[in-house]
Amino acid sequence: LSELMSLPEDEVVEARLAANGYNSASLDATINGSEDGESALADFIGADDAALALVDDFHALAPMIAELDERDRQIIHWRFVEELTQKDIGERLGVSQMHVSRLISRLLARLREGMLSTT
Repeated sequence: LSELMSLPEDEVVEARLAANGYNSASLDATINGSEDGESALADFIGADDAALALVDDFHALAPMIAELDERDRQIIHWRFVEELTQKDIGERLGVSQMHVSRLISRLLARLREGMLSTT
């Protein structure tokens, strides 16, 4: 083969060895010996875990929430951890539901801006 291609023999040997490292297979091809009998290669390919993005978001948000003052952190906690209504938060703070709505909107806008600037 090296004579036919006018190449040194060691290059042909190296090329043939490299060719052995590549083996394509259809993702729909069945895999023999699987427990259920007819598994396809595609069945073993992982999928993106949507919860992983939440972990990234949490790590990005944590320092921003830590920078908020105590009252703002408490509002975020009540609304999104304890899931209190705006009315309930207003009663705890001694302000109207409308004011709580404005506070939450302002806080979320600030956090959103911080998240967008980190990406």
